[in-house]
Amino acid sequence: MASHRYSFPNKPVANPKAVVAGPHYRFTLLTDRLLRYEWSDDGGFEDRVSTFALFRWFDAPNFRVVEAKDCLEIITDHFHLTYDKKRFSAAGLSVKVANDVWHYNGESYGDLGGTARTLDGAWGRVDLEPGVLSRKAYAVLDDSKSMLFDSHGWIAIRRPGRVDGYVFAYDGDHKAAIKDLYRISGRQPVLPRWALGNWWSRYHEYRASEYLELMDHFKREGIPLNVGVIDMDWHKTQLPPKYGSGWTGYSWNRQLFPDPDGFMKDLHKRGLKVTLNDHPADGIRAFEDQYKAVAKALHHDTSREEPIRFDCTDQKFLDAYFDVLKLTLEKQGVDFWWIDWQQGNQTKIPGVDPLWVLNHYHYLTSRRSLKVIERPLTFSRYAGAGSHRYPIGFSGDTQITWAGLEFQPEFTATASNIGYGWWSHDIGGHWGGVRSNQLTVRWVQLGVFSPIMRLHSTKNLWNSKEPWNFEKEAFKIMKDFLILRHRLIPYLYTMNIRASYSSEPLIQPMYWNHKNPEAYTVPTQYYFGPNLIVAPITSPDNPSTLMGSVRAWLPEGRFVDLFHPHLVYDGGRYMHLHRDLSQLPVLAKEGTILPLDSTPKLANGSPRPTDITILLVVGKDAHFELVEEPEGDDCSDGGDDGPGQPPLSSFVRTPITWRQKEGILTIGPEWNGSGKWRQWNVKLVGHTNTEVQEQVPGFRVTEEDGCTTVALGNVHRWNPEGFEISFGRDLQLDVVGVTGRVFETLHRCEGWYDHKDPVWDAVARSQDPVPTRVERLHRLGVDPSIKNAVMEIWSADSRSVASAKGHELWTDVKNAAETEGIEQVLKDYVIV
Repeated sequence: MASHRYSFPNKPVANPKAVVAGPHYRFTLLTDRLLRYEWSDDGGFEDRVSTFALFRWFDAPNFRVVEAKDCLEIITDHFHLTYDKKRFSAAGLSVKVANDVWHYNGESYGDLGGTARTLDGAWGRVDLEPGVLSRKAYAVLDDSKSMLFDSHGWIAIRRPGRVDGYVFAYDGDHKAAIKDLYRISGRQPVLPRWALGNWWSRYHEYRASEYLELMDHFKREGIPLNVGVIDMDWHKTQLPPKYGSGWTGYSWNRQLFPDPDGFMKDLHKRGLKVTLNDHPADGIRAFEDQYKAVAKALHHDTSREEPIRFDCTDQKFLDAYFDVLKLTLEKQGVDFWWIDWQQGNQTKIPGVDPLWVLNHYHYLTSRRSLKVIERPLTFSRYAGAGSHRYPIGFSGDTQITWAGLEFQPEFTATASNIGYGWWSHDIGGHWGGVRSNQLTVRWVQLGVFSPIMRLHSTKNLWNSKEPWNFEKEAFKIMKDFLILRHRLIPYLYTMNIRASYSSEPLIQPMYWNHKNPEAYTVPTQYYFGPNLIVAPITSPDNPSTLMGSVRAWLPEGRFVDLFHPHLVYDGGRYMHLHRDLSQLPVLAKEGTILPLDSTPKLANGSPRPTDITILLVVGKDAHFELVEEPEGDDCSDGGDDGPGQPPLSSFVRTPITWRQKEGILTIGPEWNGSGKWRQWNVKLVGHTNTEVQEQVPGFRVTEEDGCTTVALGNVHRWNPEGFEISFGRDLQLDVVGVTGRVFETLHRCEGWYDHKDPVWDAVARSQDPVPTRVERLHRLGVDPSIKNAVMEIWSADSRSVASAKGHELWTDVKNAAETEGIEQVLKDYVIV
């Protein structure tokens, strides 16, 4: 086996101009805000690659050293280090950043949280490992115990007793901290386009014919899929006792899959990629189809049928594992592997975590599949800082509870604090818990606005996520959202490129973009790309309003809800947002461009769209550059950009620009593309009160549900150098019609008719000053949720007649799961 098969880009030795060292200590100033600190009893220091640090060579920053016999100071524009030249201690080593001081304690610190290895068994919240972001002016990442790699890319171990860590001195500049995290640890790779669509997964003893029929059922329902996940029952699981557990296996269960090659070929014909589940801990045993072939490669004696032990620290074993065992299955049609490691974090070499080894070498080995999957890819659990280099993450087996749903958006957002941007959750939950139409719908909505959308459930007769197995309303909503996920792929793929090349993960906590204290108080709310704010609803619908609700914080500006374009919000405040089961709050800033795949009939595999609709939120200038994979998608080794990472200049780009004052939209010209035929449409979201038809004679214009749509046709037909169209000068979002919206809300509320009149009087009939009417509403003895739902509309838009913005009063409405206990919630809200 060629030695380069495990190689990967790295440059671990630091710039000597950035190093300050003594007999037992070494400080490396990677930037004037990022410091590496090392202590060594033996006087040696670590210059090999660690699982966290691949690139330590940075240009030397400006810094100043003040040194005396027993004291060393290192000073930059951003931090001041003080050190007594002795073994690191809290008293002897400190770093002052702004008004905060870090004292060495040998631990990682980042109080905004990072992520966790797994959500296995989680009912709700779990403890998070720290990221590199903090409310303090500093964060610390201790790298002393991480696995290393030698110059050939193979496993290496640290010398015991050495200290190796990093101080991130970014004082609230969270994006700068993450950019430098990626600089030292490597960027997030680009995902293949199809990975951003819908995945189907279920732990179930499928027969091949049953699985194929299920895929065809999705097609008949018009729900596109891109990935077929086959859980562990693809292989033999019922074994003679002498072989042990059936958890590990590499031989097809021929009773379920009599023709594996044909089965996977049929899935590929349907436009699906295939991944198989692998629990590798028990190695290769004598019952396996490939036992003798692997034994031959390893010179293993088969006469006693002794198992070939799994040993990821043995390069010869790993070579055989990949090049005999797994390659045979890949030639049958397996596109990538689901590495479902659940057997601990120890190997025969102290400090070597098998999950790290599996993730790293599976990812490198997946390069050989690039003709099929376009980019290296794995599917596995998080192993620690640096794991972002091996997408996609499998977050584990959550229980099906409202508490589990409520924690998941926060868990996804904080993962970006350690650079981990591509979690795949068990959407709908894995096991236990309850069957609930509401809970499943809300989870699917979250999944559509998550990094990866994978439906999943455990082996249970009653537990599966086929949308048509739920009640009629829930089925329709889930179907609509699963279709929407595929329509979002032009946007998601562009965000995929942005994540890799611009160090901007798709999902970002609010405080990444706003220094306001309020941004830290809404952990379940996040940015989904640069201009969309998602506030998932993670609690049952209220029995009076028939809506779910969430407390959100909106930054300064004006926003429109993509699912409810009649609602426009002024920002700079908290709001209580209410939505029926068919909607969740997705707020777009003025000046947003969002391209959707509007191809009438979506296909599995997500080919490039032939029809694109641009969602345009007017009110501010806007620009979006649609990015698509290179023509031919050349995935040759990217050199310093990483395996399978093409140069940024090779991607197809289509700039889309809105000039607010002139009212002109420009599409193109397309760069690096073929200029093939494509239908374009523009939907003005939340804008209907202008005669657009007069501005665009000759184009078909329709108005529906708070939006105006213009069908442009094939813009390249007119001008291959770019296309311009004027919709009218300085267009604005529609003003919220308070009385009409409040009437709709009150009308559908369930409860006493007599309770509606005083609410309506306060909002629509009274001539008293607005503050007096708001106070009257607040004091009414009606359901607090109704008052909040009314107040949301009344105070949304300051331009509305008699708007309550600036006078709003919110009633405290706790989550039903907190106030009544889970048993009561299940009794009242869950459909069994």
